[in-house]
Amino acid sequence: MMPTHLPHPDRCPQSNPASLKRAMSTRHLVMLSLGGAIGTGLFLGSGEVIAQTGPIGAILAYLLGGLIAYMVMLCLGELAVHLPESGAFGSYAHRFIGPATGYMITWLYWLTWTATLGTEFTAAALLMQEWFPTVSVWIWTLIFAALVFVLNISSTLIFAESEFWLALVKVITVVSFIVLGLLAIFGWIPYQGTETAPLFNNLTAQGWFPQGIFPIFATMLIVNFAFSGTELIGVAAGESQDPAQQIPKAIHTAIWRLLIFFVGTILVISALLPYQQAGLKADGISNSSFVTVFSYLGIPHAEDVMRFVIITALLSAANSGLFAASRMMWSLSVRQQLPAIFSKLSQTGTPYIAIIVTLFGAIPGLLSEQFAPESIFKNLLGVAAFTMVVVWMSICLSQYNFRRQWYQQGHTQQELQFATPLFPLVPLLGFVCCLITCFSMAADPEMWVGFIGCLLFIAACYLNYFLLYRSQH
Repeated sequence: MMPTHLPHPDRCPQSNPASLKRAMSTRHLVMLSLGGAIGTGLFLGSGEVIAQTGPIGAILAYLLGGLIAYMVMLCLGELAVHLPESGAFGSYAHRFIGPATGYMITWLYWLTWTATLGTEFTAAALLMQEWFPTVSVWIWTLIFAALVFVLNISSTLIFAESEFWLALVKVITVVSFIVLGLLAIFGWIPYQGTETAPLFNNLTAQGWFPQGIFPIFATMLIVNFAFSGTELIGVAAGESQDPAQQIPKAIHTAIWRLLIFFVGTILVISALLPYQQAGLKADGISNSSFVTVFSYLGIPHAEDVMRFVIITALLSAANSGLFAASRMMWSLSVRQQLPAIFSKLSQTGTPYIAIIVTLFGAIPGLLSEQFAPESIFKNLLGVAAFTMVVVWMSICLSQYNFRRQWYQQGHTQQELQFATPLFPLVPLLGFVCCLITCFSMAADPEMWVGFIGCLLFIAACYLNYFLLYRSQH
């Protein structure tokens, strides 16, 4: 199933005669990656990880999660520089694992974002209703969906610019949180309930690992999901101005900043709050660790500030998600695995049919408000995390197969414009770590529905491919 000859990027034009516009700069790629990763997983999920693992355990979990994400992104960087395509990992899996796996990965990534789009809109609408209780949730949902649709349909540049500013709100919030938290930790600004500098006494006040070692690994699915979105760099590669220069720089910049943001956040929360208080309670945002710390620092209207930031985070995720999912559908059409209408481009170079259909695919997620929202949200989170990790596994395996074929054809590592270091250790270790993370979902009985659903969807993709498209190859 593997190709016998590796295509060179100069000889790999997009098969669609009307190409997507190359309009993204390095700052757009970096912010797209940061914006995809900094979201409710950090603002709401980080406290939950601390509560389950303890402070030191949470720091180790996020460092391990960052290392896994970094290995995967290094593999993606080599592929994206050599073959900058908007089909990204779906196209790479198609070329270097097999057409059926490429088909499955493309649909899986489409499902990841489409399934969560509706929940992003619903969650943002529910938050708005706390400010405007007389306005229906459906009104806000339609407003947010229309806004994200307009940003995506306008042009690649307008999308990239909007995502830059939406992501910047989150970045400023996290940096402010870490800076103010550190000032309070060292006693340079007042903090409610303390007369002396808290320093880092809380980190080991209950012992190094108060819940034991196992929870560190049990929370890896949550942690890896927190880093998901970094792979958007690969999707955007086909629309970046200079992939060879921009992609490696964006990968290194994004991963190291994320590590600083995540670990810095964990340090501040753990130093200023007993770890048992870090988890979320029933009323969600008002019990977020960010709200508690900002309130104790004397920041006025802390809950309103965080509500605004989380709404921004949700819209940013939906914005990125619609972009990524529509490009997956576009790439399937280019490979003649969807009708040609899905690869039609507007005058500004956006795949408008794919964007419209993907947006309508988000409708089931909107039902989460009406039917068992907690159960649906948890399973959708599990589905999104599991499918993302499977996509990451495909990136590692694609890079491993690509490099082996590269060497077999007499090429050297020095000929690559960007090469994954420590080959084959990085792709193999990244693949194994992601595989272990997948099994951690099966260990949570509350996520069995989502886990089994994912396996059935993967099986259905393979079956559909072999029934309909095997004759193409």
